[in-house]
Amino acid sequence: MSFFDKLKSGLNKTKTSFDEKINQVFSGFRKVDEELLEELEEVLIMSDVGTEASIKIIDNLRQKIKKENIKEEQEVKEALKGEIQQILEQTDSSLTLTTTPSVILVVGVNGVGKTTSIGKIANRLKQEGKKVIVAAADTFRAAAVEQLEIWANRAGVDLVKKEEKADPASVVYDAIKIAKEKNADVLICDTAGRLHNKKYLMDELEKIKKVIDQQLPEADQETLLVLDATTGQNAIMQVKAFQETVPLTGLILTKLDGTAKGGVVIGIVEENKLPIKFIGVGEQIDDMEVFDAKDFVNAFLEE
Repeated sequence: MSFFDKLKSGLNKTKTSFDEKINQVFSGFRKVDEELLEELEEVLIMSDVGTEASIKIIDNLRQKIKKENIKEEQEVKEALKGEIQQILEQTDSSLTLTTTPSVILVVGVNGVGKTTSIGKIANRLKQEGKKVIVAAADTFRAAAVEQLEIWANRAGVDLVKKEEKADPASVVYDAIKIAKEKNADVLICDTAGRLHNKKYLMDELEKIKKVIDQQLPEADQETLLVLDATTGQNAIMQVKAFQETVPLTGLILTKLDGTAKGGVVIGIVEENKLPIKFIGVGEQIDDMEVFDAKDFVNAFLEE
């Protein structure tokens, strides 16, 4: 199964839900007018795209229709697709990992698929020929280290760990030392599932970031927030909460295959100007891919 096929299959619930609403709008299609545009805007908002992003898409679509004198139903659909793709392409989805080592700090609340995502990314980077080390710095949650160890073994990468309740920043400190000794290409750091109302956990996250900055001042750093797509608009709130503690460089979107709320991807990118770096659509170790806006839109709005 190609990744596009996996994506298509994973976005099936979103696509079905979106198609139903879109088809309803066009079922009595007579002409391209303001009423049609207002109905399309409503469909986008109802599909978890978010108010801000929906208004922008329809405003741009309105201008395009006028400029290109669009009158046919199919042309409107194609133009809509183009506007959504443009929003998703406004940020660069590629990873910056040019230094040895480079660091990927992975953050997110509990239950979003953080550990699984780390395992899949480690596997992907190893397949690309990179030497990867994983730091098990989520020392607060029972069994978090064991869970990460299973994924590290599956991916065939080294894991740096300490006993439960150990200081997370000290785990990262040790992992950086080992990454330097072993000349690793990438160090991936797990962190405890944090909520913005748990101040001590956010403080730990700041400590970890400080250790990385002190020990690897010249290293490329990616700070990726893992979001569960099934939470819809709540995901946007999580982005804002984490941005206040650590500057995020991108997002990892998981569980797209379990939701009809895939449209939230568009709203997240537009409202935060943050790229989706990875997208997960399945449980297997290779079910994670670098986000591609064109593929996403084609799977989401396939004819």
